[in-house]
Amino acid sequence: KIVSLGKHPDADKLSVAQVDVGGETIQIITGANNVKEGDVVPVALHGAELPGGVKIKKGKLRGLESFGMMCSLEELDLSKHEFPDAVEDGILILDKDVKPGTDIKDVLGLDENVIEFEITPNRPDCYSVIGIAREAAATLEKPFRHTKPMVKEEGVPLGELVTIKIEDRDLCTRYSSRVVENVKIEPSPYWMRKRLMECGIRPINNIVDITNYVLLEYGQPMHAFDLDKIKDNTIIVRRAKPGETLETLDDQPRKLDENMLVIADPEKALAVAGIMGGAYSGITEQTTRILFESANFNKKSVRLTAKRLGMRTDSSALFEKGLDPQNTVPALDRACELTELLGAGTVRKGRVDVNYSNSSERVLPFEPGKVNRLLGTDIPMEVMAEILNRLELRTDLKNMVIRVPSFRGDIVETADIAEEVARFYGYNNIASTLLEGKSITKGSKSYSQKMTDVIRNVMSACGLNEICTYSFTGKNVFDKMEMEKDDPRRNAVEIRNPLGEEFKIMRTVMIPDMLSVIARNYSRSIVKGELFELANVYEKADNKECSVQKAQLCIGLYGESYDFYHIKGIIETLTEELGIKDVEYVRETGLKEFHPGRTAKVISNGVTLGVIGVIHPTVCENFEVPEGTLCGVMDTEQLIKLSSVERKYEPLPRFPAITRDLALVVEEKVTVGDMESVIKANGGKYLEQVELFDIFRGKQIGEGKKSVAFSVVFRAEDRTLQDSEVSGIMEKMIESLQKELNAVLRQ
Repeated sequence: KIVSLGKHPDADKLSVAQVDVGGETIQIITGANNVKEGDVVPVALHGAELPGGVKIKKGKLRGLESFGMMCSLEELDLSKHEFPDAVEDGILILDKDVKPGTDIKDVLGLDENVIEFEITPNRPDCYSVIGIAREAAATLEKPFRHTKPMVKEEGVPLGELVTIKIEDRDLCTRYSSRVVENVKIEPSPYWMRKRLMECGIRPINNIVDITNYVLLEYGQPMHAFDLDKIKDNTIIVRRAKPGETLETLDDQPRKLDENMLVIADPEKALAVAGIMGGAYSGITEQTTRILFESANFNKKSVRLTAKRLGMRTDSSALFEKGLDPQNTVPALDRACELTELLGAGTVRKGRVDVNYSNSSERVLPFEPGKVNRLLGTDIPMEVMAEILNRLELRTDLKNMVIRVPSFRGDIVETADIAEEVARFYGYNNIASTLLEGKSITKGSKSYSQKMTDVIRNVMSACGLNEICTYSFTGKNVFDKMEMEKDDPRRNAVEIRNPLGEEFKIMRTVMIPDMLSVIARNYSRSIVKGELFELANVYEKADNKECSVQKAQLCIGLYGESYDFYHIKGIIETLTEELGIKDVEYVRETGLKEFHPGRTAKVISNGVTLGVIGVIHPTVCENFEVPEGTLCGVMDTEQLIKLSSVERKYEPLPRFPAITRDLALVVEEKVTVGDMESVIKANGGKYLEQVELFDIFRGKQIGEGKKSVAFSVVFRAEDRTLQDSEVSGIMEKMIESLQKELNAVLRQ
């Protein structure tokens, strides 16, 4: 509050004010000429930040200190529309009853809570305060209180003053109107301006503000025409004429076509129906008689017109969702009630209401059993009826019908009723249940799918990256693999409409695709890689017309750090994780794509699981991959078939083991697997483990020979073994190795 105000001693245009800011009086220098002693004004003190990021600091003006700044409308980011009584380029003068020190946001109502609702397009009834109130009342189980508008109608009867004609009834089903005379155009009261601003609408004047207020309250767009600018007081709702134009309220000329609906008089178009009024018939300060319009337009027509004209408005956004034609008269009466409340004019008695809408009540059967079946619930009929009645869906338990109000155009069948019941009964109260029916089962992965996931996880855990290649390939890959002419894998299924020669057949082997991926990576200076693919190969069926798919696992390794034992370790990890017992590795020499001396078949209990080894140098050259590249192909179906998820617990051993090392010199052609087989065959019941730990070649051993060393572990479950018992077994073991493999104990 300005306590005192005097001239600045060194500046003619500045004043020195002593201002009470609540508890203390400070000095503020101002250049405003619309303030006087006793005025209450908004003040920004030292440290305050105004809209736009302007920060206020204390300082000196012509030698005198100033500890703040008095604020204008512009500095508070407000406008003349919101505060019409304020001086546009001066300080904002507040009500004298405002207590000094009060926060300006509280004074102007700028610090209140605004709730934003996200409404689905099928509920246009909720695009209004009344609609939200109705939903809130049902949700909170409170009574919904809605007062019917009361219009005094102090003017003379309307009579035949206004004529309404609807030429295109398919685009306009109802047009309701009232006339107001002795209109006074002035600013709306602050409470109305404030509510409009909180909803994001800029106040204009009392009549325009009333139409916007009803739009927000009832969800019914309205328009006000200057009645004196309507030829013969006649409204015609028609399609626009070809080439017809209209300047809308935003001062933009709009070119119309015959697909657009307009509000017109006998001479010209006055408004684009449901979107925006025309500038000619709009409300001005000279308006003394108005015609309120409250109509219902075809939603598709409004949407397409707004899109063609590029002028989507609040009104069109509502109309295009489909509004209740029975809402036009209540909204019209509310506008006239507000007009009388604000003293904006005299409402003439009566209204003109041209109604071609279907006003019959929609009745649906009440089927609690069907609702429960749809929801999978067992909600009592009385509970459903209570929920629906709260929503004004009047339920008749005697006749088992539901009378749907006109504003609920989204409810057309029992499924919609079930949705309403579910919303208010609570989705969290509906237990999860399976659908009924013999063919409906609970979804889960099959055993095969689970084991496939295990294979994929083991490969990833071993550091391999999964690849995905095409299932079709070209015949040239067989030659690149050095495959024999009579190799059955050459007998591939041909594609009738191939993309090209490189994709002419369904693949019968996965190694070429793996080598192609390795070659592509190697050519891009990726010097090492670990890859795998789980996919199918295709063999011709007996009838030759179709193929048989076989699932396979293909592994590819390249780089100096990888050798045969690395890929063997991956397969050992895989078979162990799958629970496959008694896995053997037997030399394989019959596959031309593999190196004959460094390739092995993987066998379990007589079943071949796959083959692993080093790719033949010639094949490596053909595919342009580094020499020493390793590949493995495993039969996924056999892996899954022999797998077992059961794990038998074995307690830790109670008695110590006896470990013996066994080093033998054998010819180069003798395999480690053959030696392990002999050792296991003669190890007896106490043999627990055989583990290879060394292979040595050198001149000390002799040319064409190698030294192979094993660690052999013995243990008894019920006692401690004696050395003499183990020695006897070892002698028998060495004797068999010498006899069967010509092995010599290394000295």
